[in-house]
Amino acid sequence: SGNYYNQGEIRKKELEQSCCVLGIPASDVTVIDHRDLPDDPAVEWDTQLLATIVLKHIEDKNINLVVTFDAGGVSGHANHISLYTAVRYSALSGELRVNVVLVWCRVLVLESVNVLRKYISFLDVPISCLLPGDALFILTEEETEQAKRAMRCHRSQLLWFRHLYVLFSRYMVVNSLRLL
Repeated sequence: SGNYYNQGEIRKKELEQSCCVLGIPASDVTVIDHRDLPDDPAVEWDTQLLATIVLKHIEDKNINLVVTFDAGGVSGHANHISLYTAVRYSALSGELRVNVVLVWCRVLVLESVNVLRKYISFLDVPISCLLPGDALFILTEEETEQAKRAMRCHRSQLLWFRHLYVLFSRYMVVNSLRLL
């Protein structure tokens, strides 16, 4: 629930506000509050527990595409890496099916880039276009502003370095993904 600084309730509301800015209704937002999955950048979550929770959500919502972090977690955050590990575990074990009709759920993982590329904003677009990948999303100026408005909804997390992230991160403009 985002309770690392005992701000779980605040962060839940901020998440809903951010999703609203992105056009995602609150009814489509699910917050998992599980005592064995603490919000802590240093804690690796149990792969099988997390995989079970994610698979149940995929099945309940009939999801056919999951977008998650890669093994680097974009920022090295252990919780982000745990999500990737759980989804990868489910994909490799063949469990990512939707319902009984065996429609496979595809997984895209967000590419972690080095710190130089991470903070050169739109200047990373040509580099990303030249490198191989399965999907490349380049936001328009309007979409970038929308993403910035969504990020600003997370007031409790907007420390000084996150303001720099919003201003300079290539992830606010370009995202390269690969199929798992």
